[in-house]
Amino acid sequence: MRIFSLLASGGRTPFQSELFDEKSFYHQFLKDLSNTKEKVIIESPFVSSSRMDLLYPYFEKIISHSVKISIVTRDPVEHDDEFMRNLSVNEILKCIDMGINVTPLKGFHHRKLAIIDNKILWEGSLNILSFSNSLEIMRRIEGEKEVSQMEAFLRNQ
Repeated sequence: MRIFSLLASGGRTPFQSELFDEKSFYHQFLKDLSNTKEKVIIESPFVSSSRMDLLYPYFEKIISHSVKISIVTRDPVEHDDEFMRNLSVNEILKCIDMGINVTPLKGFHHRKLAIIDNKILWEGSLNILSFSNSLEIMRRIEGEKEVSQMEAFLRNQ
């Protein structure tokens, strides 16, 4: 993991950027989830039971503290594999039962990102809700302006 502090031109405030791989990502991400105060948005095209089993206790804890969670994922009908379609539907229904807002997107959704409390942005190649064993990279950015930029980008899609 490397840590970079960058100062953008035009008098913008500095933001902190850190790179994580598939081995170091979840340790920091779960720490960020545990410290969430208001809201979490996660975009992950795939959802697997094994990964969600790791995340559900964290989701339950922050939901009990009135944190709003939104998940954007690929519409299950767009999965080629029947097993993956059924798995995705089951996990989506479980999330909805927990009070998580789930938006299934059509158009072969493939974005991988998370926004925590309008202050932390995770983006990269790792499927947050289904990762298992591939080489990946995720960038963690602390910066309200950078988060705001991503949210504006997503609203315009």
